[in-house]
Amino acid sequence: MLTSKKNRLQELFTAGVMGRQCFSCCRVVLLLLLMSREVHSLSVHIVNESPVHVVPGSTLLLRARIQQGPLEEVSMVTWEQEPEITEAAPTGVLASCPGKSFTCSGSRPNVLASVEQQEATLQVSGYKRVADGGVYTVTVTERAGTTATAYCVVREYEAVHHVSVSINVSHSSLVCGEAWGTDPHFSWLHERAPVSTAVGKVSKDGITLLVTMSPICGHFTCVVSNKLGYSSATYTADPCETEGSRGTTAVVVCLVLLLMIGAVLAFLLWRRRRQNQRAESLREPLDGYI
Repeated sequence: MLTSKKNRLQELFTAGVMGRQCFSCCRVVLLLLLMSREVHSLSVHIVNESPVHVVPGSTLLLRARIQQGPLEEVSMVTWEQEPEITEAAPTGVLASCPGKSFTCSGSRPNVLASVEQQEATLQVSGYKRVADGGVYTVTVTERAGTTATAYCVVREYEAVHHVSVSINVSHSSLVCGEAWGTDPHFSWLHERAPVSTAVGKVSKDGITLLVTMSPICGHFTCVVSNKLGYSSATYTADPCETEGSRGTTAVVVCLVLLLMIGAVLAFLLWRRRRQNQRAESLREPLDGYI
C-alpha cells in the first residue's frame, strides 16, 4: 500500500516537472518569435499621397520613410519608374543609393536621389508628362537580403476645361459641371458679385447652387479654378427688377397719366371753345334780322 502511494507521488511529481518544462519551452519559443519579429521589421512607406500631380516644368519630389529592426542594416535603396499605361515603353531604374547617408545621381540628368536618417528622397526636375509620369517604386534592401517595396502614381497637373451650368427647374437649383482638371475649386457669382444668402445657398463641394430668390432672375456664373488658372460658364435668366428700374417705371407711368389727363383736358377745352364759336355764329344772323 505504501509502495503504491509512493509510486503515485513520484508520477505526480514527474508530471509536474514535465509540465513546468513544457511551459518554459513555450515561453522561450514565444520570446524567440517576438525577437524575430522585432529584428525583421523592415518596411518602407512613401509619404506623398497617391496620385501625385505635378505641374509641367516644375520639380517632382517623393519622400519615403524607412522602418527597420535594431539588427537590420539597409544596404541599398532603389527607385524605379514604370508607365501607368501598359502599352507605353518601360523605363526602368532611375537611381540606386547605398543605405547610409548618401546622395547619388540618377540614370537621367534631371534625377537626383538621397538617403538620410531612415528617409529616402527622389527629385525629378523639369517634369514632363510623357517622360516622367507613371508608377514610381522604391525598394529597400537590407544586408541579409530582405526587401520592402512601396508604390506611388505620378500624373500631370491639368488645368480646368469645358465648364458648364445646367438648371434643375423642379428643385430650383443650378449645377456646375467641369470636364476635367486637377483639384478643381467651385465658386458662384450673381450679377458679378459673390452669391449672398438672399440669392441662394451653395453646397459644401461648391458644385450646386440652391436658389432661394423668387423669381429666378439675372446672371448666374460658376467659376472653376486651380493652380493653373480658371474657367467659367454663365446661366442667364430673365432680367431682375431693381429699385432704380422700379422708380423709372413709376416715373414713366406718372408721365403717361399726366399726358393722358392733359390730352383729355385739352380735348374738353377745344370742344367747349368749338361749341362757343358755333353759338356765336348762330347769334349774329339772328341779331341782324331783328
